[in-house]
Amino acid sequence: MTLQIPSKLPQIGTTIFTVMSALAAEHQAVNLSQGFPDFPCSPELVDLVSFYMKKGMNQYAPMAGVQILRQKISEKTEKLYQYLPNPDTEITVTSGATEALFAAIAAVVQQGDEVIIFEPAYDSYVPAIELNGGKAIPIALSYPSYRIDWQVVRQKITTRTKLIIVNTPHNPTGRVLSENDLHELQNIVENTNIFLIADEVYEHMVFDKKIHQSFLLRPKLAKRSFVISSFGKTFHTTGWKVGYCIAPEFLTKEFRKIHQYLTFSTATPLQYAIADYLIDEIHYLDLPDFYESKRNKFLELIKDTPFKYIPSEGTYFQLLDYSAISTEKDTDFAIRLTKEFGVAAIPISVFYSNISTSEQSNILRFCFAKTDETLEKAVKNLTKLKNT
Repeated sequence: MTLQIPSKLPQIGTTIFTVMSALAAEHQAVNLSQGFPDFPCSPELVDLVSFYMKKGMNQYAPMAGVQILRQKISEKTEKLYQYLPNPDTEITVTSGATEALFAAIAAVVQQGDEVIIFEPAYDSYVPAIELNGGKAIPIALSYPSYRIDWQVVRQKITTRTKLIIVNTPHNPTGRVLSENDLHELQNIVENTNIFLIADEVYEHMVFDKKIHQSFLLRPKLAKRSFVISSFGKTFHTTGWKVGYCIAPEFLTKEFRKIHQYLTFSTATPLQYAIADYLIDEIHYLDLPDFYESKRNKFLELIKDTPFKYIPSEGTYFQLLDYSAISTEKDTDFAIRLTKEFGVAAIPISVFYSNISTSEQSNILRFCFAKTDETLEKAVKNLTKLKNT
């Protein structure tokens, strides 16, 4: 007899990020697919981790996160968004932002609840919704603007709508929400029982003098929101998996009930090191200029290729339109690009739960959080592309 198990996620396979990174390694391609920097994090931050390891801070941290880090997060939040969360009751340190997203979804979503998401969307949203008995209600955003049509949002809301998940700056499109977007959302959810998740992991990567419109800037949104961010993204340490969630006390209480049985706590010396590192604001205030220069470098290089683009407004991702090069499906073209031209990217269609070629095609996502040498090598390979 062969043992079998009914899958809770029958439609889910290995993530595209794992697939493309493995393909890049197999063909020795430049990996611009998965979103991680290929340059080192701050030596000062590494030294701080080593210091706290040697000091003996190597046992379990408190479930909510070490006190000094939660205090520093509170101070940072007040400086940036004029919102002062209580470090004891409204801030939770998590093992990455993806854990925080799962815990937030699990905290409020029950069997039969509907959750509105905007696609293309980060790939953890739908599995987390479904594992908790909910139903994802996707609203497709279209190239090239990828703007939210708030009238469509109004039409999609039902008596079963429990949650709306918003990501700004947006992965994979690089778009950022405007002040008017937040105003529209506030009007929609006012006088409802709808909760919000604000996925703000790229909060410090907003370009061209735009302002990150955090939900924490609006008290009426903040009072019903889980606002999630990531030190891994901010400090070029994605492998450390340190994120956090800010939410009102009544939401944090439910969030922590889930969090304590997912990871319980996050690596202790990393938390103390980050707390010290946050003392100097320049470590995150300089980030927009740093990544804007990376984006500009990449786009300057891309001018010598047949790709078309609209400059990313935020994150460290850039979408490129290859319609002048090929009519292949984006998944097929991404694979061929890796194998034949030595550059790995992510096809945009994988960020949709249901999309036809006619609705979205010829778009790939490239990560520009790379050294100049890596970007130059990648684009040198891309210049070999011709109409196919």
